Amino acid sequence: MIFNPMASVRSRFRSWFENRLPLSDQVTLNQHTVYILPTRPGLMLGVTLLILLVASINYQLNLGYLLTFLLAGSTLVGMHVCHGTLHGLAMNLIAPPATYAGTTAAIDVKLTNARRSARYGIGLRVLNPQDISAQKERMTKQEAHWSWTDVPAQGSSMVQVAFTPPRRGLHRLPTLTAETRFPLGTFRVWTVWRPAALILVYPAPETSPPPLPPCEPRAGGAATAARSQSTGEFDGVRSYRRGDPLKLVVWKKAAKADEHAGNQSGGLVVRDTQQVQRHELWLDLMQAGTLDTEHKLARLCAWVLQSERLGLNYGLRLPSLVIAPACGEAHKRLCLEALALC
Repeated sequence: MIFNPMASVRSRFRSWFENRLPLSDQVTLNQHTVYILPTRPGLMLGVTLLILLVASINYQLNLGYLLTFLLAGSTLVGMHVCHGTLHGLAMNLIAPPATYAGTTAAIDVKLTNARRSARYGIGLRVLNPQDISAQKERMTKQEAHWSWTDVPAQGSSMVQVAFTPPRRGLHRLPTLTAETRFPLGTFRVWTVWRPAALILVYPAPETSPPPLPPCEPRAGGAATAARSQSTGEFDGVRSYRRGDPLKLVVWKKAAKADEHAGNQSGGLVVRDTQQVQRHELWLDLMQAGTLDTEHKLARLCAWVLQSERLGLNYGLRLPSLVIAPACGEAHKRLCLEALALC
């Protein structure tokens, strides 16, 4: 690996510069937070104007003076318009919901324009997408590309910026940048923004997890098994009766039962809740195999999602936390949060 001293210096300077910026989910750009520099076409235009000026002075060309100062005036007006496109713009960040590790998360940013003229050609993106990815080659196209928009006069516009969280846990949103080169492209005006919002990243669920662990008898309950360890399906089932909730339907067994002509319930079978209630499904980190901790958490995440799809009551056991058996969206989020912060 070749050491690049210039890259190291740039990285340190960038970190020092970003750490000086305040954390805020709402910002109104002013002269202290908006920066401007000429682009490569702008530098070439400056060289061209210098050559035209020298030639006009040397040959005493009045039309040369006219063309030179006309182009120079247009450049100065373009610089003023370009700087004014971002100056005074209000940006409000909407915190993204929790996501899974390795998936793309979208940050919604609302741009508000209070002045009576529209703002054109404003782009947003993650400032350093390679710094938030595990590897540079895994950087997604959404992270590398700009999201462009126009903001109407005395109106607002929504922009989505995508990034990929590197791992599970509670992370601060990456530093964002906004820029414009409107109207001539000779100047680049930009700003750097550090959001204060956090995003919760769940473990990535295992792709092909093993069957759910067997249910445990309740304290003082019968020792009758409610699950088959070999197939992972419920043994205590009965025919469907009017009024039974659809979440109790065992669809795999229903497909097999539909082959029997004597089934008068249309092939649907449901779990016998009286038998199931004597047992509890516990998702235990110690039962998630002999893999490392991250793989165990990925398996538990897949089991939580699978149990929720089946409408089961399930509990979660972690070394530092025990969540009692329940079901529903709130219980699922509670378990996923515990896995993310484990």
